Amino acid sequence: MSNLTSFENEEQDGYIKIDQYNTKQVEEIAAHYPSILRALGENPGREGLVKTPERVAKALQFLTHGYDIDAAEVLRSAMFEEDYSQMVVVKDIEVYSMCEHHMLPFFGKAHIAYIPNGHIVGLSKIPRVVDAFARRLQVQERLTNEIRDCIQETLKPAGVAVVIECKHMCMAMRGVQKQNSVTTTSAFTGAFQNDVTRSEFLRLITASLD
Repeated sequence: MSNLTSFENEEQDGYIKIDQYNTKQVEEIAAHYPSILRALGENPGREGLVKTPERVAKALQFLTHGYDIDAAEVLRSAMFEEDYSQMVVVKDIEVYSMCEHHMLPFFGKAHIAYIPNGHIVGLSKIPRVVDAFARRLQVQERLTNEIRDCIQETLKPAGVAVVIECKHMCMAMRGVQKQNSVTTTSAFTGAFQNDVTRSEFLRLITASLD
């Protein structure tokens, strides 16, 4: 995360916890929460809520730190020329994001594949790209497209496939209150628009190694 000016070192259970925050942003966000708490009928001065504005501000900053990450640069930092032209699949990538409509979490898994066209990328960079876009106020549909487009435009592979499966707390905790519903989105480019290639990808992401 860029523009981090505050460092907190706190020893907890034998290890040092190091948190980094943009102090100015934390203060700006926290300043609004006492009035929000009062509007909810709470007393922001009571013991359990005294530090809540600051805690919420820090949590929101962490949950949206993807705004400070250049996802394309993440990929460019570990691109390598390689004569490999078969499918590369990274599946079961944990996804945590925030619905921009209600600012409630949605979470699940992303499955991503690409077919190299002269370059491969360090495998850890694929989950980092997911985080760069997920750690923002999002909708799942746009998140899926942004991951696809970033990989396609940066690596220029023969094709990209992205499938994301998530549970949305805005559907589980409120509104329709359907706790077991899962939303699946997909996006494909290039070779994955071919039925055979796409079917192979879908088979691989559902296969078990057991």
